[in-house]
Amino acid sequence: MFLLIALAALATLALVTWTGAVLAERAHPAQGRMVEVEGARLHVVEFGPRGATPIVMLHGASSNLEVMRPLADRLAQSHRVILVDRPGHGWSSRASVADSTPEPQARMIAEALKKLGVPPSIVVAHSWSGALALRLALDHPERVAGLMMLAPVAYPWPGGVSQYNYAVTAPVIGPLLAHTITLPLGLLLAESGSRSVFAPQAMPEGFVKDSATRLLLRPREFVANAWDLVTLRAAMAEQAPRYANITVPITIIAGDVDKTVSTHIHSQPLAKTAKNTKLIVLNGVGHMIQYAAPELVVAEIEAMAGRLVQGTETAAAK
Repeated sequence: MFLLIALAALATLALVTWTGAVLAERAHPAQGRMVEVEGARLHVVEFGPRGATPIVMLHGASSNLEVMRPLADRLAQSHRVILVDRPGHGWSSRASVADSTPEPQARMIAEALKKLGVPPSIVVAHSWSGALALRLALDHPERVAGLMMLAPVAYPWPGGVSQYNYAVTAPVIGPLLAHTITLPLGLLLAESGSRSVFAPQAMPEGFVKDSATRLLLRPREFVANAWDLVTLRAAMAEQAPRYANITVPITIIAGDVDKTVSTHIHSQPLAKTAKNTKLIVLNGVGHMIQYAAPELVVAEIEAMAGRLVQGTETAAAK
């Protein structure tokens, strides 16, 4: 009898999850084009004028390209802006859960940018994608003109990640959790969880809806996100020794009270290691730099773009 009740409960939760995923996708349809690359199908949104230095924007974990859109809207007044859903996130797919680290994702994004005819760009990366942007600069330097890093992950850190990520990536139990309780529970916790990432700054009104955060709760994306998190620490140990080889200009903006990605562990050591790096640490600011200091971020991107143009003109004149 107990087994029948348990099976019925799981079936009900699975139906709720399927329905919730369908409703989330209807509420937040794809806004751009799909680009086929080896191992993935990437969702890309482009806007803004051609001609100026392009800007490629990469979102962090537990999110999609919409979390970068408010900043992109400001930049698109004078730049070609390319927003990308990372492989497995938003409306992008990936063929293998093994493609969870910066190395394969950088390869996929580099291939997409080449197919789109995007010249070397300023890559703006938040949080998890700090590691991805660094990997792009290391493995695909022809795609990168400069890096704008917002609260970036760059190094291995003590400990691990939240325990539920390990549970979701476990055989059998992981898919069971993803297809039953993750979405109903996630809907209850989405607002409070998002507020904690913004702290000590206030979360913008309507952020969960505007950023399409509920797409994360779909089983395939929740599992992909968990794999991204549980494999990242080892990936950082592998790539961090190479950072001194990066030659493009780097600007890092981080908050001194970031509880999600420690500025002391990541941004400060990176600024000491990578050449041609500028570090800005904001007092009293947490993890969501692009929301806490958008004017500063835009100004620093514009300054980097200006220096790149000036450098190109100087080189051409010689």
